[in-house]
Amino acid sequence: MSLSPVEGVALAEIESDPDAIAPAAKGVVGRSPGQLAWLRLRRDRTAVVSGVLLVFFLILGLSAPLIEMVYGIGPREQFQNLLDGFGMPLGYAGGVAGDHWFGLEPNLGRDIFIRLIYGLRTSLFIAFAAALITATIGIVLGALAGYLGGWLDAVVNWITDLTLAMPFLIIALALTPTITLRFYGERGQVSSAFGVGVLIAVFAIFGWTSTARLVRGQVIALREREFVEAAKASGAGLGHIIFRQLLPNIWAPILVSFSLAVPQFITSEAALSFIGVGLSDETPSFGRMIYDSLDFLQTDPAYVFFPGITIFALVFAFNLFGDALRDALDPKSSR
Repeated sequence: MSLSPVEGVALAEIESDPDAIAPAAKGVVGRSPGQLAWLRLRRDRTAVVSGVLLVFFLILGLSAPLIEMVYGIGPREQFQNLLDGFGMPLGYAGGVAGDHWFGLEPNLGRDIFIRLIYGLRTSLFIAFAAALITATIGIVLGALAGYLGGWLDAVVNWITDLTLAMPFLIIALALTPTITLRFYGERGQVSSAFGVGVLIAVFAIFGWTSTARLVRGQVIALREREFVEAAKASGAGLGHIIFRQLLPNIWAPILVSFSLAVPQFITSEAALSFIGVGLSDETPSFGRMIYDSLDFLQTDPAYVFFPGITIFALVFAFNLFGDALRDALDPKSSR
């Protein structure tokens, strides 16, 4: 009897794990591949620390309105009375005080801490939304192209090659203002929701290709296996074969790809906002804050330090957790 790859990995893990040989001693009947991966992930200190840090950032981003209510300051409030005649915050370290934990922005006098919280919320929303959309498009197109082959596979490959050949930064620089001008014209301030939607759309157009190629390659390697042939012989339809037979056996690389795509979208959003193409100044953003702080590197280094260290810690934690997740899902890993 032929086993699917997921069943084979689970059997190999159980045979190599002394604790799994005698499950009755612990009252455990068996371990699924997901349970085995979870056990390996919990034993990895890097995964635990980075995971806790990510949960902390997610909680901060989701609870931004609550933090604003408790903190008592909004992201657009200005405190001009706390600036000197040159527009610089009064006090030490850019105006850090009990009422303003990270100080104030020069010239405008907005609170840096609350804008960081909302910037974190903005970046996480854009990154997760773009990652979900790109993963969905990539999984569907990759699975259909890999399983059906023929003209569909050729068309998907051609579109993928064409998309990869386009320079993302140049296209984003040209496409984002064009879309904004098309819908808003010269009417002034663009809404925050529209700017966020445009960025997610741009990321979705260019971000699905890696997932599609990954899924296509995995499906091609599995479509001739015995468990797929058995499903076809039993009269299973296309949807059942793809979503019930093939995709459950390749969820591990898809999950790793998703976890590594999120920090890429965070840095991409910051880069576009940094060069003035992404979000407007009214929308809190890491890239925009870093860009605005460049003129004050010598006079107010705290202004660039707080958003810089926050985005560094966020992206670094995502990358560490993605690497640990890949090791946990890899049965050949030494961890």
